[in-house]
Amino acid sequence: MSAAPLRVWRSHGEALLRLRLARPKANILDAAMLAALDAALSAELGQGAPLAVLIDAEGPHFSFGASVEEHLPDACAAMLRGFHALLLRLLAAPVPVLFAVRGQCLGGALELALTGTRIFAAPEAMFGQPEIRLGVFAPAASCLLPERIGQPAAEDLLLSGRSLGAEEARAAGLIQAVAADPEAAAEHWFATHLADKSAAALRCAMAAARGDLIARARVRLAELETLYLDDLMRTRDALAGLQAFLGKRAPRWEHR
Repeated sequence: MSAAPLRVWRSHGEALLRLRLARPKANILDAAMLAALDAALSAELGQGAPLAVLIDAEGPHFSFGASVEEHLPDACAAMLRGFHALLLRLLAAPVPVLFAVRGQCLGGALELALTGTRIFAAPEAMFGQPEIRLGVFAPAASCLLPERIGQPAAEDLLLSGRSLGAEEARAAGLIQAVAADPEAAAEHWFATHLADKSAAALRCAMAAARGDLIARARVRLAELETLYLDDLMRTRDALAGLQAFLGKRAPRWEHR
């Protein structure tokens, strides 16, 4: 295991901030990973901020998503609030945030990527919100997926738990590009379209483009946290599904 869950550096003459999930192969978005992402963004997006951020991952998969253990009743309130605070920080980032995805991008990992400006994916990449299979739902995706791909397509993923391949995801508008080397494709897009821009203009453009989205997301995420913690986590099926996943067995639903 890496000494740190996240690699942080600058490229393109300090203009591109690189953040790389560094706990392959799963790159689980546990408390340590989320704290590292939040700290890096807090440190790097202030004075002397880059023109853009590129988030990718070591290993064959971007991320299998959030820690299922941290979804259990004793930990889920803190986990949700911390995760949603990070997502809001990314949504309100003063510069474009790009994602380069290989392999699986599931659950909380897709929620993370949904905050981005553009998602570049390898041909074998897979995107999904499998939470419903565990007897729970995806709060942030319930907010952000409809914004990105429309209500019917969002409900397809949220209610079925199925995954989309890269080409289907691009056709749906979930991702913006499919490339054999998604990191290189993201860097090329940055060099072609952002590297010569004014940082001051980009900050204002991001605020103008995302103002309504950020405002809606703040309100909706708070509502969804309440639904998750006060309603969902009081059901028997939520706990049964999480425990079944951790025990590597099929869940037995009581439908209550």
